[in-house]
Amino acid sequence: MAAPAFADFQLSDRYSDADGDLIADIPTDAADLLDPSTLIFAYTPVEDPAVYAEVWQGFLDHMSEVTGKKVQFFPVQSNAAQIEAMRAGRLHVAGFNTGSNPLAVACAGLRPFAMMAAEDGSFGYEMEIITYPGSGIEEVKDIAGGDLAFTTETSNSGFKAPSAILKADFGMEAGRDFTPVFSGKHDNSILGVANKDYPAAAVANSVKGRMIERDVVSEDQFNVIYTSQTFPTTGYGVAHNLTPELQDKIKDAFFSFDWEGSALAEEFGKSGEAQFIEISFQKDWDVIRKIDDANGVAYDCQ
Repeated sequence: MAAPAFADFQLSDRYSDADGDLIADIPTDAADLLDPSTLIFAYTPVEDPAVYAEVWQGFLDHMSEVTGKKVQFFPVQSNAAQIEAMRAGRLHVAGFNTGSNPLAVACAGLRPFAMMAAEDGSFGYEMEIITYPGSGIEEVKDIAGGDLAFTTETSNSGFKAPSAILKADFGMEAGRDFTPVFSGKHDNSILGVANKDYPAAAVANSVKGRMIERDVVSEDQFNVIYTSQTFPTTGYGVAHNLTPELQDKIKDAFFSFDWEGSALAEEFGKSGEAQFIEISFQKDWDVIRKIDDANGVAYDCQ
């Protein structure tokens, strides 16, 4: 019953997957295991890293108590830099955005195990194509002949999903029917539309929602012309070569964290999240791997 996309997903030859769960096995040789005195944590670079260093501090203090390790926040500026940091052993625990998660699993040995969810266990976000009132764009086909802002090529909602959807459902391709421009981050795309720098953009509505809640932008600055199915959100995991005992303690830190009154609850509650839940990369990221397959994405690990 394996999905077709499974056959196309391959880990780098640096890793093994004896149990077939699509994630790197923990090394069996003690010489290959890491037990660092300081754990480095990074959150996906979707918005201002300085804001999120403060948001995550209470959680990182909790992780420190549970693991007995110092825990340091590492502000990454790009998905590529985040993946390379874990691949090189400089990053131990991280939240990788939806689209870069498969690449981090394949090329950096990420073992994802958690995702944020609402109190009732529901999770996810939608990709929206947004424009500004008065842009002259009333529906998706009106993008033709103009610019469409994406974030980065590793982003699911910022590039991969809209590319696949525009091609499959609307017969529109970048370079032929519209000009793609890349903003680097979701907040850049959202601000770009709000300030009328971009006529339209593909973004994650969870990021837009949090920016509206923080009064960075307002709802009336946007018209939504397309909303996708629901996708899984940021996946949190560990480097594959941390000791099994340390990996277990890190998982415990996620699932034992008390959200009530926390900075995480204040920030991520704006998009409905209230807890960490356990995930399966094999199952929960199936739709994302299928989108990658539709876009001809190859997980080339350089």
